[in-house]
Amino acid sequence: MRTALFILAFFYSTFGQAQQLELDKELLWEISSPKSAVKSYIFGTLHANDRALFELSDSVYIAFNKAQKIVLETDIYALFSVMDTRKTLPETRFDDKGKSYTSQDFSSKTLYGNEDGMPQFLDAYFEILGLQLNKEMVALEKVEEQYALSNEFKLSESRILDNQINSFTQEKLTELYLRGDVDALQRFMKSYLSVQENLYDEVIVKRNQQMLDKLLGMLKTQTPFFCAVGAGHLGGEDGILQLLRARGYKVRPVRWTIDEKAPASKVLLKKQTEYIYADAHSGLVAKFPGKPFVETLPDGNLRLIYRELGQGNTYEITLFALDSTISSEEIASIYINPPDGATMTKKVLDNGSTIYQGLSDTYPEGLNFVQIQFGTAHYAVIKCYGGHKFMHSNRPFFFFEKVWFD
Repeated sequence: MRTALFILAFFYSTFGQAQQLELDKELLWEISSPKSAVKSYIFGTLHANDRALFELSDSVYIAFNKAQKIVLETDIYALFSVMDTRKTLPETRFDDKGKSYTSQDFSSKTLYGNEDGMPQFLDAYFEILGLQLNKEMVALEKVEEQYALSNEFKLSESRILDNQINSFTQEKLTELYLRGDVDALQRFMKSYLSVQENLYDEVIVKRNQQMLDKLLGMLKTQTPFFCAVGAGHLGGEDGILQLLRARGYKVRPVRWTIDEKAPASKVLLKKQTEYIYADAHSGLVAKFPGKPFVETLPDGNLRLIYRELGQGNTYEITLFALDSTISSEEIASIYINPPDGATMTKKVLDNGSTIYQGLSDTYPEGLNFVQIQFGTAHYAVIKCYGGHKFMHSNRPFFFFEKVWFD
């Protein structure tokens, strides 16, 4: 097979049509009914942020762009308000001027990989992309249902999306996934999950049927969708693909190709890297790496939060109404709690406004960079925190520069 692929690649490049073609890779599948011309797609993912996983076929981007609905296992976006995926916190020291530094260069591990991987893990990437394009998002399962499953079987780690696997298992899954062999993935998952009674049936078989029921309902609406679920749910006799065939639907693999000249849909989707949030009431403007989760807190204040779940980094802004009885210095001292050896700084900007910033040590974030900005009637508490490399980079300060009051 490798020889055949080499010959194909050589043929295309010789005639000026360079194209990477992987005939055995079957991760993207077209779903259609004999009675309808509408085509939907289901794509098998791996719940990780390894950069190799993101070498996606052009057809994946084309199918995603055409879809009116984006369907995922669960609403990963909702996790922004509650989930910190870091497994290791950064180590920091301070020099005699209160500036942080580190003598190490390790990557912090996360539930979905580490800091050297992509910002979002693969499933989250699709949801963030869909949100920025204002596509309708559909969850096949509730987050609470997946938490309940983890608790019921007392799995080794409460990783969302049945990702309770050790490093060896992760390496094997990645190997099989990059080959695009969904049947081999299904067999491996069945073998791995058989160590605990009923675990495979609960994690895979039962959930496959539940997800199928919702997919069948959407297929009847004749609205084209792009569905991304763990690749381990696709193959085998109990897999979603076979269950769809048994219900009379035609399911076929879509050829995995990457052309030297990317299709227009791929170029468009890869440009979706920034989201501008503007609050007319307070005048706050902020440029996030993607669409932030917006919530009104119990005290009525507004909180914006965006998480890079793959790398474990968080960008957060909370808006407060100004209180004339409290000075700006007092406000800053409330939210910036420098660890021993660090200091808070005050700066006056060109427009005459004052900001405060510094490294703060608070629970549950641990060390986090904080900046306080003041508007006419509101002030913003801006926080950035993440893994070891993130906290010892300029990324938090780059984000601060993208937040202001008009």
